Amino acid sequence: MKGASWSRSAVAKRVLLVFVVLLGTGLALRWLRPPARTPYIGGPILTMDPQDRVVEALAVEGERIAAVGDAPELRAWAAQNGARTVDLGGHALLPGFVDAHGHYPGAGLDAVAAVLSPPPIGAVTSIAGLQAALQTRVEETSEGDWVAGFGYDDTLLAERRHPTRADLDAVSTRHPVAAIHVSGHLAAVNSAGLAKLGIDDSSPDPEGGRIRRGADGHPDGVLEETAAEQAVLLLANPGVLDGLRIVRRANELYLAAGVTTAQVGLATPDQLSSLPRLARIGLVPLRLVLWPSQEASETILDRGPEPTSDDPWLRVGAVKLVADGSLQGYTGYLSQPYFVPPVDDLSYRGYPRFPREDLVRTVERVHRAGLQVAIHGNGDAAIDDILDALEAAQRAAPRADARPVIVHAQTAREDQLDRMAALGAIPSFFVLHTWYWGDRHYERFLGPERASRISPAGSAARRGIPFTLHADTPVVPMEPLRIVWSAVNRRTTGGRVLGPEQSVTPLQALRAITIDAARQQFLENDRGSLEPGKLADLVVLDRSPLDDPEGIDRLRVLETVVGGETAYRTD
Repeated sequence: MKGASWSRSAVAKRVLLVFVVLLGTGLALRWLRPPARTPYIGGPILTMDPQDRVVEALAVEGERIAAVGDAPELRAWAAQNGARTVDLGGHALLPGFVDAHGHYPGAGLDAVAAVLSPPPIGAVTSIAGLQAALQTRVEETSEGDWVAGFGYDDTLLAERRHPTRADLDAVSTRHPVAAIHVSGHLAAVNSAGLAKLGIDDSSPDPEGGRIRRGADGHPDGVLEETAAEQAVLLLANPGVLDGLRIVRRANELYLAAGVTTAQVGLATPDQLSSLPRLARIGLVPLRLVLWPSQEASETILDRGPEPTSDDPWLRVGAVKLVADGSLQGYTGYLSQPYFVPPVDDLSYRGYPRFPREDLVRTVERVHRAGLQVAIHGNGDAAIDDILDALEAAQRAAPRADARPVIVHAQTAREDQLDRMAALGAIPSFFVLHTWYWGDRHYERFLGPERASRISPAGSAARRGIPFTLHADTPVVPMEPLRIVWSAVNRRTTGGRVLGPEQSVTPLQALRAITIDAARQQFLENDRGSLEPGKLADLVVLDRSPLDDPEGIDRLRVLETVVGGETAYRTD
């Protein structure tokens, strides 16, 4: 019938409208219900309050915690209010986990892209395996559209190298093809992909990035840092239907892991507009904190900070800057050379994404605008530049309690931790590097001495510096309990204990993914601990993480509660 054909965009909009109408009906019915009253009794309740109390009972009324205390007292409260008591049966109750740094909804990329990860995450161990994984997507993709995969690790491929344009031309010459490195800081693309990105023999290296070239001088398909950004953004800015698939999958994974507050750690302009819309219509059943990228923050910087939002589901937080790259990608910026350099130059130290003067200028602009700043820094040379910039910003425009965040802080030295303490800066450690890359840091990237103090949470704790811990998902899966286990045990996949003096206690590690992670984002008055008046964001574990430090990674999430309502429960 004439006029009956719809474009893909129109179909997507109509599908989304149906979602909204059905969801709106459900929300209206929910708002008409009286607030539920639920006491939890019968298991250890780890509050993460200022005294780190472990109590017997907790009561929820509506979406908030009503009381915390003794079991007899709250049984009486339940009887008076006709409440439904939940018997924990010896299981442990904790605050819902707060993501200190990640890239929601990137955990859901496997819904639309090829998984190129090696064991223990995936199964790709060779270039041929990588090609086969991408080939499955070629058959589902229209000619001329991008085919993408993520998570390959050149150091764990049998060939011990990145895939080249020739390797990816073998996947397809009719599609542009991109393979995103596990770090998210590099990408390999085929010839059609290079053409689509406008990269040819005459293309210069962009500032803060590199177009790798073969012996013949032609681009070999591997792009580093700023040169890789357009390829990486293919996965960050999908179409409407793919975006919904990614979000739905990410929701499942985060809630199954006990995460109740997720972070969008480098929100693009598109994400800064689309994710709040999805959150407000209920398609994101967990709380979001968005850290705008430098590009996405321009409008915010021009108009100044918004009044503090009272929306418990959504917060726009720190402006995220990126000072260097990835240690496992050899683009992290070190003060001393890599232990085994990736090139013939034995002095190779990586490089910054920003010239130091530009970083200082940008940080001061963000700081003067009254905004929080979070800066990615892996190598200690990059951390020097970050600290210089933060100190200059404070001198130029003193602000109390600005809470700047140094994201990853992998190779922070003792003197740098002293500077962080003086600034009130918060290091957020990617401590899972000790598990996933610890042996290669020891043998290849950093060498024994520097590898043994990677993610120096122990040194931070001894100084009384509030630190947080994160997974940087989708770099590695969202695994809060493995984060805690790794910070406590610092064991590598090869069985080596990497720098035991940098271990922390289970309680310190748990605080770093609950109350301290909330405080990092100015949310400590609303979540992160189990105290009256706070949001009833809860996670039930099969056992207490305090009972067996070496077995924390084997604990199971039994239930996740967001705002007093069960969002996930095991069968």
